[in-house]
Amino acid sequence: MTTLKQGDKAPNFSGLDQDGNVHTLADYAGKKLVVFFYPKASTPGCTAEACDLRDNFARFEANNYALLGVSADAAAKQTKFKEKYELPFPLLADEDRSVIEAFGVWGPKKFMGKEYDGIHRTTFVINEEGVIDEVIEKVKTKEHAAQILK
Repeated sequence: MTTLKQGDKAPNFSGLDQDGNVHTLADYAGKKLVVFFYPKASTPGCTAEACDLRDNFARFEANNYALLGVSADAAAKQTKFKEKYELPFPLLADEDRSVIEAFGVWGPKKFMGKEYDGIHRTTFVINEEGVIDEVIEKVKTKEHAAQILK
């Protein structure tokens, strides 16, 4: 599904967060950036993943990481999700899927015997120079921070 791999240059994305602020790859130059894609705000797995990252946010900051969540949810839904769980990082409301498709995480999925297109839960760890250091496709929602901060 994901065509980007370790060592690739990260896509030069541009997307709006829950408050309408623009985020681009260039904004994070000099920092390690964790871009995590999740299917739907406020669902059990996505909530567990976001809360695990929130609970470890100080560790990320101490290690020069910035975090950016991305889903195709509308800005209002992202705002509600961010406020309800007090998430300290921005959430891109990628309704046109431009960021999702730039990273190659949109495609066929199976759930309860049904096939449909959707976002594959995938995380990209991008280094200070904009190169992908790691692609995590088997995200453990309750232990995701530990997968990144090994």
